[in-house]
Amino acid sequence: MVLITGATGLVGSHLALHLAENGESVRAIYRSPASLQKAKSLFALYQKESLFDKIEWVHADIIDIPSLYSAFENIDYVYHCAALVSFDPNDEKALRKTNIEGTANIVNFCLQFNIKKLCHVSSIAALGDPKEHEPQITEETEWNPEAVHSDYAISKYGAEMEIWRGQQEGLNVAVVNPGVIIGPGFWDSGSGEIFSNVAKGLPFYTKGSTGFVAVADVVKMLVQLMKGSINGEKFIAISENLTFEESLHEVASALGVKPPSVYARPWLTSIACTIDWMLSAVSKRKRKLTGMMVPSLHTAHHFSNEKAKSALDFHFKPIMATIRETAAFYPKK
Repeated sequence: MVLITGATGLVGSHLALHLAENGESVRAIYRSPASLQKAKSLFALYQKESLFDKIEWVHADIIDIPSLYSAFENIDYVYHCAALVSFDPNDEKALRKTNIEGTANIVNFCLQFNIKKLCHVSSIAALGDPKEHEPQITEETEWNPEAVHSDYAISKYGAEMEIWRGQQEGLNVAVVNPGVIIGPGFWDSGSGEIFSNVAKGLPFYTKGSTGFVAVADVVKMLVQLMKGSINGEKFIAISENLTFEESLHEVASALGVKPPSVYARPWLTSIACTIDWMLSAVSKRKRKLTGMMVPSLHTAHHFSNEKAKSALDFHFKPIMATIRETAAFYPKK
């Protein structure tokens, strides 16, 4: 039997759906009735509601050790998709608790229950920092502890250290480092907010760049690594590197709305960051734009997917097609 942590998120729910479609026995962790309903809505979006009930949904939390004992009973393989994604400085402790300590708990349970293999969903944020002579970021790019990193990046890097610790203790592991994951069903979080903001008339764009990938490709790579013999390796899951301007314009085109037309220069994003901080302080809501995020909006990051293409013979789906397909699921007014 397969266990999925984070099964109510974008990757986890798509993975659960894929495994159920292929007749696998799946146990999936959920933390709250609201999150479980989100996963159920994802199955309904694809008109696969009948498969939802074929999954054994268990109420547990990766930072609640007692709840994990029943979740791990009779499990052979584990997909660790659970993580907290936040760039709000106030979430530093929560990020470390969930992403590092939570992953350590999963690794410890895998060792205790003699799990055959653990596949971990990491992030390109956990990759290294390229030197001046390095044109792109690969799996071998070294992490520079002296460089400035977001709390989220540090927590995901720490989570990977727990995975490698598990490997040293005898656990078979594989790691996937996705970029911005594009897929339908979660319009109020992650990349789904990109579609929601553009649909509402987002006026601004920046000229930084990053890597994008279809959620279907992340699922496909996870399953391939789980079923294959590769152990102790990690793979960047990137279809293409796009500028934020290109991605936002493609989303607008796919949604049939006006694209962002105002270039937000660094000084403008800095002002917006200050305003966001003030509004957050008054309303007690989470930060949407932090000082750590501003430089990344104007920096060109180039990630290599050559290892996945050569070692796994992996063929990525064109990201523009993925954006159009995802937009087709976006709720009409």
